[in-house]
Amino acid sequence: MNLMLNGLEAMKNTAGELTIRSQQGPNDQLLISVSDTGVGLPAEKADQIFDAFFTTKAEGTGMGLAITRSILESHGGRVWVAAGSGRGATFHFTLPSGADPV
Repeated sequence: MNLMLNGLEAMKNTAGELTIRSQQGPNDQLLISVSDTGVGLPAEKADQIFDAFFTTKAEGTGMGLAITRSILESHGGRVWVAAGSGRGATFHFTLPSGADPV
């Protein structure tokens, strides 16, 4: 939910598109991607965005992405971000699918 809300907020002053995709990832993982066409992320800060209390928002607390990462990792997943092509960003995360192998 946090990734979707962040994407919507990044596009609040422009027309944009939020895309959510799911697919089977490697090693029986579920891969979810949340993409937006918003303002994007400052490249020089990309390695800090999951740190507690780091924010790019004037009114942000810097806790949303840190909590998101903590929750995903506690369930055996991981989260990362990639800059969008042109505008925006795509956040990807994985979680164990819990499905029995076929």
